Amino acid sequence: MNVYKLGLGSAALALAAASATADTVRVTVAEYSSLTGPYFEEAAAAFEAANPEHDIQIEVVPWDVMLQKLTTDISAGANADLSIIGTRWLVDFVAEGIAAPLDGYMSDEFSDRFIEVFLTPSVFDGQTYGLPIAASARAMFYNTELFEQAGLDGPPDTWEELKEAAAAIDALGDDIAGFGMQGAQIETDVYFYYAFWAYGGELVEADGTSGLDTPAGYQAAALYREMLESGVTQDGVTSMTREDVQNLFKEGRVGMMITAPFLASQIRNEVPDLGFGVAAIPAGPDGDRGTYGVTDSIIMFENSRVKDTAWEFLDFIFTTEWRARFTGGEGFLPVQTAVAEMPEFADDPVLAEFAALLPEARFAPVIAGWEEIAERTSTALQTIYLGDADIEETLNAAAADINSVLGAN
Repeated sequence: MNVYKLGLGSAALALAAASATADTVRVTVAEYSSLTGPYFEEAAAAFEAANPEHDIQIEVVPWDVMLQKLTTDISAGANADLSIIGTRWLVDFVAEGIAAPLDGYMSDEFSDRFIEVFLTPSVFDGQTYGLPIAASARAMFYNTELFEQAGLDGPPDTWEELKEAAAAIDALGDDIAGFGMQGAQIETDVYFYYAFWAYGGELVEADGTSGLDTPAGYQAAALYREMLESGVTQDGVTSMTREDVQNLFKEGRVGMMITAPFLASQIRNEVPDLGFGVAAIPAGPDGDRGTYGVTDSIIMFENSRVKDTAWEFLDFIFTTEWRARFTGGEGFLPVQTAVAEMPEFADDPVLAEFAALLPEARFAPVIAGWEEIAERTSTALQTIYLGDADIEETLNAAAADINSVLGAN
């Protein structure tokens, strides 16, 4: 089996695409962990063993460059036949005719494998353009040992309680941070939304404008900057990615952080002696709270010349056995009913905590230009976190820019 390596130029990929046989399917996959590549290689090998006339080529790409790489390859006509994408990108891919509809391949039995809430985000105008390859929500992880040392009885239920708990944990030592905050790269905006939603905010208001320039936006930003200025977060927040903060948590140097269920799998595999718990994201003054629901999808490209074979591989990796292996290995929430009912998932207390939050989950709005909106939000937040600008002026300016993207000006 040939494996494309990240770093091949578009010309090389185009040449590879041109020379691929009719029985060759190229698959671009996002790297969730060190297990992602081996999983897809094993799945490809098993599929090839059952279908020796076919060849599956796997290319593994880090998440932080995934969209850029896909954009470059699509522009050069060198894209793969299948690819994992952030579901929030799909609206643009559908509008531009990049993603192929899958309904002609999907039987009722196939569709019925999925938990509806995870399949729905990939449906546009009654047609299905992607399959949920990964799903998660967000919750608060807390270090039970640090909580005990700080004299705390349990996780905070509100953001005010979180500030107090963070201060108590931070006082344990110079190398300990009470609350881990993300401030760089993908989902920097999302880390802000947890407090924003708690204060009653809406990303897009009923009139179609940004909700950043509202009391909820101002209050959430003031809360985060207050924690930064009081020193209860880790140093260098604006240079810290989600993975950086997770690593600090795994090292026992952060009391609380908000992230996805896969952190639990990483802890069990890498630092099994670390004591931790999982709780709901704190509520605001009126009891509002919200978690972030996320799905990633795998799509078939409209320009693929091997759609039938590509679908055969999709059908294969969405069988119960292969879905269970992927979901369990990566630490995601099951997207299929049969997998969710398996004891290793149904009886997992961490997954149960996350599943309980799904009724309150908010998904990224399915609107054109969302990635640009997220980037502008993140840039404004970084400015605020650095203490270099007035909160209201910064969020007002960001909202005005976002309204231009939304077409609301």
